[in-house]
Amino acid sequence: MLLRDILYKVAIEQVKGPTDIPVAKVEFDSRKIGAGDAFVAIKGTLSDGHEYIQKAISLGATTIVCEALQDNEADGVTYVVVKSAHAALAFMAANYYGNPSQNLKLVGVTGTNGKTTIATLLYQLFKNAGFKTGLLSTVKVMVDEKEYPATHTTPDSLSINRYLQEMTEVGCEYCFMEVSSHGIHQHRTDGLLFAGGIFTNLSHDHLDYHNSFAEYRDVKKKFFDNLPKASFALVNVDDKNGIIMLQNTAAKKLTYALKTYADYKAQILENQLSGLLLKINGEEVWVKLIGTFNAYNLLAIYATAVNLGLEEREVLRLMSQLESVSGRFQFIVSPNNITAIVDYAHTPDALENVISTIENIRTRNEQLITVVGCGGDRDRTKRPVMAHIASNMSDRAIFTSDNPRSEVPEEIIEDMEKGVEPQNYKKTVAVIDRRQAIKIACQLARPNDIILIAGKGHETYQEIKGVKYDFDDMEVVKEMLTQLNK
Repeated sequence: MLLRDILYKVAIEQVKGPTDIPVAKVEFDSRKIGAGDAFVAIKGTLSDGHEYIQKAISLGATTIVCEALQDNEADGVTYVVVKSAHAALAFMAANYYGNPSQNLKLVGVTGTNGKTTIATLLYQLFKNAGFKTGLLSTVKVMVDEKEYPATHTTPDSLSINRYLQEMTEVGCEYCFMEVSSHGIHQHRTDGLLFAGGIFTNLSHDHLDYHNSFAEYRDVKKKFFDNLPKASFALVNVDDKNGIIMLQNTAAKKLTYALKTYADYKAQILENQLSGLLLKINGEEVWVKLIGTFNAYNLLAIYATAVNLGLEEREVLRLMSQLESVSGRFQFIVSPNNITAIVDYAHTPDALENVISTIENIRTRNEQLITVVGCGGDRDRTKRPVMAHIASNMSDRAIFTSDNPRSEVPEEIIEDMEKGVEPQNYKKTVAVIDRRQAIKIACQLARPNDIILIAGKGHETYQEIKGVKYDFDDMEVVKEMLTQLNK
């Protein structure tokens, strides 16, 4: 493909050299550069791609896309200066892979909580309806039946378009994609054509990356601002930020809610450990998922499927078949009737929702033991809030390590403990080793008690000092409960 074609729609400030030259491939990682490649110099949080321009040229790059020219320009190399290298990469990736998002119905899901569940269950539903379908999620990437491991909530622009191209090649008609605030801010979704966007909710998260909650909200809003007129924007209006998302969008405006007036309404008729009985727009449906937060997720799924052309009653039938997503309110019951729940809840709002759901389904004779930690190198301000919720709403709270990353686990827990009120001190204990924390929770549990293990969900590793160790909350709690029953 010629460089000039790859640069279509890129906001260019200056070009030095010919653009009618062939490009072998587009890369932003200098280590992957080969002869005839175009290297896009991205400014990241840890390194600046401009520092690797000379290395890229030495490896054969014939095009350099950058935000600032270097002093030592090389002969025979075309330099393209752009305002945003992130945005340039997104459009270049889309062009290089043939703009695959135009050949399927791509729906993006954004918000603090619920993205993975909604995207994954929409993938399940459309697969069960007989369609070839794609998924880009925190947990995994699915190209119809083929699975790839996920590395980010929203992959880089090249990976997104490569996956989308593969989806179109195998005949996928739909793709459901998690869209993170990081991905929007870093222009990873620029150049994609969305058939629809879903807003779930907004709560305390990622303030280590965004300067304020208002900035976090406005980044999410940008996704809806950029939706095309032919698409739909579906928002949860029980969250006050839902209406804000719709303010400047050209897309068809749709709303869903449990509490307020909306285009799509649901009522919870029954909420049990075995599932939910919902009434959606006047029709009843029994689903295998649990809790109010999942009622919201299912309502968004229903509205999306209907707006993508499926018949309403068929959507309800398909919803009744849906299975819970890995690490999202996953539970097991031991032989002596101890229930262990593993959930990805890693924000205050998500933790409160999960514990509230447990409150709604227990008889209050059972003890709730919550094991929770907070990630290192992430938003520190939510740590005391998480600990306050866990200690206030549980009978026992065990504070432990999540993914401490480069931080000292003891210091993370000290930050958490600042949120514990005096009357709850005796209900809490700190156990640095996560495995040991889960073991203690199992030892404390009596028949009929409930153990909640929050924060990591589907993750099968623990990151400590830059090293990832195998660790699966569900496997560990199964092992501990089995040992106690011997």
